[in-house]
Amino acid sequence: MGHGMWASCFLVIALAILNIGAVAIDQTQQTERISGSAGDVLEDDPIGRLKVFVYELPSKYNKKILQKDSRCLTHMFAAEIFMHRFLLSSPVRTLNPEEADWFYTPVYSTCDLTPNGLPLPFKSPRMIRSAIQLISSRWPYWNRTEGADHFFVVPHDFAACFHYQEEKAIERGILPLLQRATLVQTFGQRNHVCLKEGSIIIPPYAPPQKMQAHLIPPDTPRSIFVYFRGLFYDVGNDPEGGYYARGARASVWENFKDNPLFDISTEHPTTYYEDMQRAVFCLCPLGWAPWSPRLVEGVVFGCIPVIIADDIVLPFADAIPWDEIGVFVAEEDVPRLDTILTSIPQEVVLRKQRLLANPSMKQAMLFPQPGQPGDAFHQILNGLARKLPHDSSTYLRPGERVLDWNAGPVGDLKPW
Repeated sequence: MGHGMWASCFLVIALAILNIGAVAIDQTQQTERISGSAGDVLEDDPIGRLKVFVYELPSKYNKKILQKDSRCLTHMFAAEIFMHRFLLSSPVRTLNPEEADWFYTPVYSTCDLTPNGLPLPFKSPRMIRSAIQLISSRWPYWNRTEGADHFFVVPHDFAACFHYQEEKAIERGILPLLQRATLVQTFGQRNHVCLKEGSIIIPPYAPPQKMQAHLIPPDTPRSIFVYFRGLFYDVGNDPEGGYYARGARASVWENFKDNPLFDISTEHPTTYYEDMQRAVFCLCPLGWAPWSPRLVEGVVFGCIPVIIADDIVLPFADAIPWDEIGVFVAEEDVPRLDTILTSIPQEVVLRKQRLLANPSMKQAMLFPQPGQPGDAFHQILNGLARKLPHDSSTYLRPGERVLDWNAGPVGDLKPW
């Protein structure tokens, strides 16, 4: 049987799944209870379980940085800005640091953008180091724990390693002064020097209002089997094409660019959000880092995320049942993507779609303004609450020191 005939057969199978899926989801009123511990945790309410003290820093660390470039409010690293705003009016905020469980230092470390809108992390270590010097000299709370009861939002590509190239990030390592603090970060990859044990992994920021404006009727048939828009090669930074995405994206293109089941392209149409809502599967391959906003978009738009990123640590993994809503494909198995996806039983596809239709699943991936129950802000607070009470090792003995203030690259030690 020729390639074209095989493709036609797969297309018929796929369309049958799609049509039945649309009807079945409508008949179950588009929701299914998330059972087990994941569902219970997803709906936790952190209010009353912890208190957070927000340091008041000079505006040069946050507001003035944002005033210079409002693009910081819409890029995928914006969680640090909105987390600050959320906490200022949250019921968990306390103005009395003596009763605080956690301390938060609001530094907008990703809001230094190139003309193309890409964050430059080179100033970030100096900014955060400067802020820590300030809070440790003005308040006593950092010094008694050296940051063990403090948390920082670090949504860079490689979190607190502060570089957008992996080899450089690994070489830098996590900023030494953050070694005891809890990091709230988008980057999550097992056995990686830039993932600190105990970090809270969060989704990248995706604009909730913008996505809301592109919603289509929920009974619209999912007539696209596999959807992806994005780079397959990063010629500018990886001219030989073998390092970017560890070759996984290149493999997707080389194997499936002519496959009728795959709607894949580098073009980014104005109907991007609508197209995701018409797709059954949305590819979420690694790029320079394991994650991207596609993960958020897939969940919000009910498109089953196909996660191609070996060793990824997913956001809020103790709350969101990723195994039940997504499909995991090993990077080496990308050439078999068509066989893997067409082999998934119809009932499994329908269950994943019903779980994705659960409003609480979508809410947990978003940073809405203002905050709403169960959203990503609350999932972060839940993560912090689960770390309480602090054990005795959090607090240092009088005069005890653990962190080396002079460690790290020489450039980090310059004043900011």
